[in-house]
Amino acid sequence: MIGIIDYDAGNIKSVEKALYYLGQESVVSRDPEVLLRADKVILPGVGSFGEAMEHLHRYGLVSVIHEIVENKTPFLGICLGQQLLFERSEESPGVDGLGILKGKIMKIPKVPGLKIPHMGWNSLHLINNGRLYRDIPEQTYVYFVHSYYLQAEDQKIVKAMTEYSTCIHASVEKDNVFACQFHPEKSSRWGLKILENFANLRKEDL
Repeated sequence: MIGIIDYDAGNIKSVEKALYYLGQESVVSRDPEVLLRADKVILPGVGSFGEAMEHLHRYGLVSVIHEIVENKTPFLGICLGQQLLFERSEESPGVDGLGILKGKIMKIPKVPGLKIPHMGWNSLHLINNGRLYRDIPEQTYVYFVHSYYLQAEDQKIVKAMTEYSTCIHASVEKDNVFACQFHPEKSSRWGLKILENFANLRKEDL
């Protein structure tokens, strides 16, 4: 069973539908007991950093997420869900993130000819043998929708990068924590394969 954290963020249904398509049993919930019993957990999200953290606090989910991670349950953050795993974001000054990983969430720099938010398909440069990227070809195209991007403090946790105005850390992995800035659930065949790789993680993979 894969738990999908419900905190009134966008894109939850799309993740649920993608898992259903893959034949994976999932439950959308904000019940701590349900989420703590799940075999794997996904934190999706579209929206603002500050509002998302407000909702996570309102529903008592911050401590639950930390407990899930500390229990070594495989955990995947998607889009805003990746950004929330870090300490803070330029989008919401003064708002603390989950602080599970270290790095900066910054505004994508303006460059002539490039629109912000970044909406569309970009290719991934795969590095550091990411477990989510088994059997995924180099330069695979995936779908992004975001105005802010990650620069991880530890380069070793970065598993995929892309270029859009600047170098974007598009995916990270550390122990049982996985995250991607793009939307695998909206990234066609290879995006579904990335979700499938997460769903099929075993204890020996962590």
